Amino acid sequence: MRKYKITVLAIIAFVSGMFTHSQLYAKIQPPTLLPPTTKVVRVGKASWYWRYSPGINKHTANNEIFNDQALTAAMWGVPFHQLVKVTNLDNGKFVIVRVNDRGPHQRYVHRGRIIDLSRQAFSQISPLRNGLIKVEIELL
Repeated sequence: MRKYKITVLAIIAFVSGMFTHSQLYAKIQPPTLLPPTTKVVRVGKASWYWRYSPGINKHTANNEIFNDQALTAAMWGVPFHQLVKVTNLDNGKFVIVRVNDRGPHQRYVHRGRIIDLSRQAFSQISPLRNGLIKVEIELL
């Protein structure tokens, strides 16, 4: 008789749980779709630097050995290893670089410079003689 009572109580608990669960499930709203991710774009000036530039250290800010032949860049406010698409606004050429250093110097940031590219990266979007170009930067 005792097993019978326990079984009946278990069935009642199970059914009431299912009923409560179905009421709660009916109240749940369908998930809303997230808005498409917006791309982060900045416009400013870009310059280039290489191993013979004055004040350049052997190591970058994230402690890599500086290599001016790599597609890297120095930028403030972006995590290390962030990929960045840099587009030259004069000719439409672009290059994808990895941030591994901090820069440009703050006195240049106040004048609109937002990124320093390695020599190799800069040469892919503009002749080195230009030195300073207007760019659009998109974080990837």
